[in-house]
Amino acid sequence: MLENLPTLQGRLSDALVAQYWKDGFVFPLPCMAASDAIQMRAELEDIERDWLDADLPLPLNTYKRVNANIVMPLAHRIATHGGVLDLVEGVLGPDILVFAAEFFIKEPRTTQIVSMHQDLTYWGLGAIDGLVTAWIPLSPATPASGCMDFVRGSHKHAILPHTDTFDANNLLSRGQEVQVDVADADKVAIEIHPGQMSLHHGLTIHGSGPNTSDDRRIAAVVRYMRPDVVPDAGRTEAMLARGADTSGRATLIEPPRENFAADAVARYEAIRQEQAKVMMKGAPKNKGIYA
Repeated sequence: MLENLPTLQGRLSDALVAQYWKDGFVFPLPCMAASDAIQMRAELEDIERDWLDADLPLPLNTYKRVNANIVMPLAHRIATHGGVLDLVEGVLGPDILVFAAEFFIKEPRTTQIVSMHQDLTYWGLGAIDGLVTAWIPLSPATPASGCMDFVRGSHKHAILPHTDTFDANNLLSRGQEVQVDVADADKVAIEIHPGQMSLHHGLTIHGSGPNTSDDRRIAAVVRYMRPDVVPDAGRTEAMLARGADTSGRATLIEPPRENFAADAVARYEAIRQEQAKVMMKGAPKNKGIYA
């Protein structure tokens, strides 16, 4: 387990901010007690047990995999955790919106991978600096369990061409893969454990291998943005995490009060459909997002 990078009372130092902008990522950062992250895992797995056969309109995995913060209080609670936001503030400043939160899970001894890609390719936001992804492990993310690999400095490129593979073994919505050769020597393994997290830029090339371990690899992944990067077209809904919506361009939605409340589920589906129009634009197999 890698030692935490030194923060300034839980906030990014100037050196760590500079490292983020130089490399396109920074890790491992201490964001909460390891016991808190382990408890969050237990709560998530309770939800999985209690709601798997609850006759929801969509499969439970869809709600976990995209915009979980709209229907699951746990996802919202993680996204607005003070220790996480204190670190995100070093990149985005004091006004922070949650664009989306999700639970990204690889089951043990499975072959599913995430191809090397840039997050901003299909989000309709362009090549922007005002979005950062926090990757918060609820179980160990190691090379054996399929932790992320980042390509240092790749965020300094524009959005690169990607190919849609729609590979069933790929956990991405389109199986999107960047059309550049990424040598193994250029990959940095992002090993992080409960209580730690990483931050990465939306243009940083990254992916991950299969989970060959005997435990689930579970992460809460939160996309944060400054208010000024909300797109003029397509999805504009977001949740306020800290500070204020200084641009007034987002439609601010309230956090969920309980798991899968009927009004939240309806709002979720409306947002998912609008988001699909942007994320799946031009795709030959547009079946929606994680349907």
